[in-house]
Amino acid sequence: MDIIEIDNLRLRCVIGFSEHERKDKQDVVIGLRIGADMRRAGLTDNPDDAFNYRTVAKAIIQHVEASEYALVEALATAIARICVVAHGAAWVQVRVHKPGALRFADTVGVVIERTADDFA
Repeated sequence: MDIIEIDNLRLRCVIGFSEHERKDKQDVVIGLRIGADMRRAGLTDNPDDAFNYRTVAKAIIQHVEASEYALVEALATAIARICVVAHGAAWVQVRVHKPGALRFADTVGVVIERTADDFA
């Protein structure tokens, strides 16, 4: 499987379950590994044959910036659903980190992997 990588997509959303976390949007940093078949695009050099990662990124940005989640895990799952269900990725690995979430740590986050079977 071929993999498209998107690193350090920095967005803001309401994330957390403590009262102080729900007042204002916070930073989240998203990383994606999107499994897609890129053989045809590699042979034809035609953008129409490529997986459109720009469209996927725009959908993620729109969703995240309008979202409110209690858990980073739920946000990661929603992002995975966008990639797999809405845009037809064969597989996705989503990393969502919340900078400053834990004292003495730069960031805390989760990594999940999903396929279409996970959303059946």
